[in-house]
Amino acid sequence: MDKRQLVEAALAARGNAYAPYSHFQVGAALLAEDGTVYTGCNVENASYGAAICAERTALVKAVSQGARRFTALAVVGSREGQAVEETPPCGICRQVMAEFCGPSFRIFLASSPDQIVEYTLGQLLPEAFSGEALAERK
Repeated sequence: MDKRQLVEAALAARGNAYAPYSHFQVGAALLAEDGTVYTGCNVENASYGAAICAERTALVKAVSQGARRFTALAVVGSREGQAVEETPPCGICRQVMAEFCGPSFRIFLASSPDQIVEYTLGQLLPEAFSGEALAERK
């Protein structure tokens, strides 16, 4: 699957976003190493802390179905139905990605299949905290 197709999957997922408070809809499409695509959208809640981002929705769906290795993620956003140029993942989403993806993991931010900007997780989250920091040192 190429990045354009991944962006198209994220655009479709954005249509399912539940964002009655911020009116900011986000869709994500996560490409697993085996070629499976897992999509997600943001789901808000009146108790703001209970909301979940599109990126984490896609990751949690994938992990809950047994996937653990991923190659790319596409993220698209809109405000009041109007596409925005780039919707970078929030810090929490970046940290969750770091749990499963290395610094070379590709992240595509797009407003359309024709306007895509590519980053790596290492660019968006340098010096990521990892499980290695929790390992007992001898």
